[in-house]
Amino acid sequence: MTSAARHAFSILFIGMLLAGCQAPLGQLQELATAYDRQIHILPGSLFPLVTAAPRQMPARQRLRVYLEGDGHAWIRANQPSLDPSPRQLLVAELAFADPTPTVYLARPCQFVTAPACTTALWTNRRYAEEVVHSLDQALNQLKMRYNNREFELIGYSGGATLALLLAARRDDIASVQTLGGNLSPRGWTALLNLTPLDGSLEPLDQRERLAKVPQRHLLGYADAIIPLALLESYRQALGQAECMEAVILPGVGHQLGWSKAWATWRSQPLNCSP
Repeated sequence: MTSAARHAFSILFIGMLLAGCQAPLGQLQELATAYDRQIHILPGSLFPLVTAAPRQMPARQRLRVYLEGDGHAWIRANQPSLDPSPRQLLVAELAFADPTPTVYLARPCQFVTAPACTTALWTNRRYAEEVVHSLDQALNQLKMRYNNREFELIGYSGGATLALLLAARRDDIASVQTLGGNLSPRGWTALLNLTPLDGSLEPLDQRERLAKVPQRHLLGYADAIIPLALLESYRQALGQAECMEAVILPGVGHQLGWSKAWATWRSQPLNCSP
């Protein structure tokens, strides 16, 4: 697809979506406008994906990409949402406030729907192969657009799972940082006595590759969604990682406190000293 065709595709999709999904996408558009960011729709084999980036992106060898969390997956414990778009735009706000030029990348079926969207894609199959593949395709498209050589992935909540899964299959992921991240869906459901996420992939099944990826995991001490025990079990299961940091943040919950905490950590390089 030519650049002109992709631009026309994006304009058409945004127009259609603003008409049919005003609330979530409209809120994201308002936030993007406030930060002088531009929304694009990346076409995909199964799912078009919403991205937002500075209108003028300086050339960089490394591109920082923020991966959205699980969004509004459930209305209540036994009733999936019909629209998984996040209602609180925490990840977009963190991405837009970052002085480093960044790209915000939403998940399949968030803000934009497609025939392949079913409730399974944001419930038990939220980390399935088709989800990871769609994000993998999106990174390829971003690489073509911005001509970067590598990526730094920032994953919040369930976006952390996908960041790790992408890092395990790609050779251009320079580092992964997670914020309140679900580092192991298998371990998470076991710790909280939840129904296993059948159909989802497990990062620790690729532990040998993951152990070579520089990574930092930030977790709020007051996080009631991602228990501290999950971070410790992930560290033990991963084994001898070449470069891994774990940071517990006092006074930070799953959604509260991240703006201030991340403003402190986002510019600090990973400490990979022995």
